[in-house]
Amino acid sequence: MADQEDGGQDLPQIPADPQAAGPQIPQAVEDPGTSLCGLLSEISGSGDFRFPVKKESANLSRRLTLLSPFFEELKEAGPTVSGNAAALLSSLADALKAAKRLLHTCRSAGKIWLVMEAKQVADEFHEVTSQLVHALGCLPFDQLEISDEVREQVELVHAQLRRAKDRSYSFPDEELLLDLQTTLSDSEDNVEMLKRVAQKLQLTNVNEIEQEFQALQVAVTENSNSDRTGDYNVEQMVNILERLKKFVVSDDHPKDEVVGAKNEPVDEKKPESLVIPDDFRCPISLELMRDPVIVATGQTYERSCIQRWIDSGHKTCPKTQQTLPHLVLTPNYVLRSLISHWCETNGIEQPKKSGSSKSKKSGGLAQEVPADRVAIDALVWKLSNGTPEEQRFATGELRMLSKRNTDNRVCIAEAGAIPILVKLLSTNDKKTQEHAVTAILNLSIYDNNKGAIVMAGAIPDVVEVLKSGSMESRENAAATLFSLSLVDENKITIGASGAISALVELLQEGRPRGKKDAATALFNLCIYQGNKARAVRAGILAPLMELLVDPSSGMVDEALAILAVLASHHEGKIAIGKANAIPLLVDLIRSGLPRNKENAAAILLSLCKKDVEHLFTVQRLGAFVPLTELVKNGTERAKRKAASLLEHLSKLDQLQSSKQ
Repeated sequence: MADQEDGGQDLPQIPADPQAAGPQIPQAVEDPGTSLCGLLSEISGSGDFRFPVKKESANLSRRLTLLSPFFEELKEAGPTVSGNAAALLSSLADALKAAKRLLHTCRSAGKIWLVMEAKQVADEFHEVTSQLVHALGCLPFDQLEISDEVREQVELVHAQLRRAKDRSYSFPDEELLLDLQTTLSDSEDNVEMLKRVAQKLQLTNVNEIEQEFQALQVAVTENSNSDRTGDYNVEQMVNILERLKKFVVSDDHPKDEVVGAKNEPVDEKKPESLVIPDDFRCPISLELMRDPVIVATGQTYERSCIQRWIDSGHKTCPKTQQTLPHLVLTPNYVLRSLISHWCETNGIEQPKKSGSSKSKKSGGLAQEVPADRVAIDALVWKLSNGTPEEQRFATGELRMLSKRNTDNRVCIAEAGAIPILVKLLSTNDKKTQEHAVTAILNLSIYDNNKGAIVMAGAIPDVVEVLKSGSMESRENAAATLFSLSLVDENKITIGASGAISALVELLQEGRPRGKKDAATALFNLCIYQGNKARAVRAGILAPLMELLVDPSSGMVDEALAILAVLASHHEGKIAIGKANAIPLLVDLIRSGLPRNKENAAAILLSLCKKDVEHLFTVQRLGAFVPLTELVKNGTERAKRKAASLLEHLSKLDQLQSSKQ
């Protein structure tokens, strides 16, 4: 990586001699990995990025997240970096701090500010990207204990950022910016133009506009000390918001209507003089609620209104502005009953709740789900309010329903079952616990439920079931962790939760099905670099070696696949070598199945790179002939690995010949 010129002349140059810059450059960095991991955690923080910088912000955040394995390996190495390497890592930390500040602005600033100050924001994106390119391009990998795999990933991030730096940043569409400029220049309001602006900025009701006022204040406060001055002043932005607010609450556009949405009054027959109690009105639409649901903050909304709010990308409670820890909507049966009673007492038509839910099918279109929502709602009510026997029955029924089809999985989640099922993972009733963890496993098969399960805090409780539940519960807990780990960021969370040691224990002592569930979960978790060392330290080599020497277990493939992943990590290489695995691997190349031979060759290649002792062992065991045969008849990957290994053996032969 020699792209150090990409940083531009305005970036600070790191001197080759750490003394050259005086005492400001540290001679040693105290555990730089921990510091960089902390910065990355703050960067990936909570909350969505705001329009119009959503795409660019998400791209930058995603690229920086890919540096996580690099920082984890630095953290494992401990505070051993010093001198010039310390200064260069400090430069990277400064670049990450700049990225953190920018992304914080992109999460919290007002949409109006982000659009009208687009040039300033674009300049900051370019400046931060240039700083990151420069810092990554200067990394001294030869002075850091970093695996080849992680180095390649850092180089990939560097290349992506370099390409991003060379592209021009352009956030708002020209029509939106032109509409805003025209609105400022015209003394009279253009209703069609204001409607277009409101729709594009998703400022379609009074509540959203009030939030925008607050966000604008945040943006102005945080950028008040900036050296740059924007093209527009705060008064102009406030002027636009006031016009939008006037438009939303005008007689032509009632305050309870959402711009661009179909207005569906539910109480057309109510007497004109009848006042609907405030508690019965949805805080968003101000209409009488037909299907009240509770969000994570405890506030109640009409289901269709809060769902539309969430679908628009919001992750906060509209009323309290608190961040929602999860997006599960729980039916408010008590309030629904009170509303029905009030309607009946006052002689007006009761609001009718939709009897079906919707799920996303392929193609993105909403389809009607023929699930029995009434029965599911009743089961969910028993989950939270029933006796222990009723809870056991309800979890068992939801377990069966969630197994049948995707439609049921959607409806069960929408009915608010997930957080209640998670709570029941801690019950002392072993059968209820088994039903609950299996229901969560079935629900997680539908990808959109995975996030809700994690947000409900399921991972620590699933791990506890894995450690101390019945054998069937442990097996299904392992399968649940595998399902959740299919989302990359969950690999980190699960690995840090203590799951790996519990999975290794199940791999060692479980029934055949449990061993397979544990092996599958461990393989997927160990794709993340930081989990490989955890698996080695948890003693994974012992059960893997047992499986390798026992073909009757039917798990030779699984054991080899995990070893192949572990062999790319320094600690994994050492552990595999100490376990005396090389003779077994050579035998598998001779007589194993094609897939076995492929993974065995890959593991041997990882072990023998930069390790002459292992190469001597492979040579002594007569691996040359089976490797040559593998080059001719193996799978494409096996051919590559075998050819590379033969090349290393050839160099060893040449070295031995030169010494004779």
